[in-house]
Amino acid sequence: MYKILKKEALNPTVTRMVIEAPFVAKRAKAGQFIILRVREQGERLPLTIADSNPEKGTVTIIFQVVGETTMLLNALNEGDCLKDFAGPLGKPSVIDGNKKVCIIGGGVGCAIAYPTAKAFHEAGADVTTIVGFRNKDLVILEEEFKKVSDAYYLMSDDGSVGEKGLVTNKLEDLITGGEKFDEVVAIGPIVMMKFVSLTTKKYNIPTTVSMNPVMIDGTGMCGGCRLKVGDEIKFACVDGPDFDGHLVDFDQAMARNTAYKSFEAHKRDEACHLLNKEVE
Repeated sequence: MYKILKKEALNPTVTRMVIEAPFVAKRAKAGQFIILRVREQGERLPLTIADSNPEKGTVTIIFQVVGETTMLLNALNEGDCLKDFAGPLGKPSVIDGNKKVCIIGGGVGCAIAYPTAKAFHEAGADVTTIVGFRNKDLVILEEEFKKVSDAYYLMSDDGSVGEKGLVTNKLEDLITGGEKFDEVVAIGPIVMMKFVSLTTKKYNIPTTVSMNPVMIDGTGMCGGCRLKVGDEIKFACVDGPDFDGHLVDFDQAMARNTAYKSFEAHKRDEACHLLNKEVE
């Protein structure tokens, strides 16, 4: 059993938990994820590792309360235990310290962007971070990002915090203003990653995106995270979750994700079968 050591609400819909999981903590790297189950008959839930401490044997997860399983998870308190907590899974992010890198996070995707920014910072890279939220009430991890960033920019849709505008607005302002990024890493809603990739493609800047948002069961068996990446078919949970943003077919990913989520839970296996046939 995996004990919850700390629970904290980051905003009205996002919770951070620190889990006692020494074997996972010992091997965890930026970009990887775990699969948990709240109870014996519960569904498998893949969540990106937001942080880890090998010395203390702890792993931090951050999740948005949006469905039955995340509601059950959020109902647990410090001292309670999870049934399963398997990982680390997925391929680690490729971290190069000899770089000037721009990390872009959108909404709850900032929970995934943070460990990547931290890993680049610890490797000696020059890190610029751009994060975007709908409004001030949804901002998370501001102080954590500032500690690992050489430059930090906070954007909001309504202008209630930071600068008003989209993360792509700030990215393009920085590029046209003379910033030379060796790589851009975008993590957040699929549509945000799409437009970040379109922006960087104009300037020929290598771009990595995390396709974690399309993952369903985290094993590749449901097919919900099946992607077109260039001329190949990939699975976010097995082959990623990081991919070249200039090669990912974001429109196809958004269509599959929307169609899958529209099915009731008991019909999702059928949905995956039909969606998989469409891209064969």
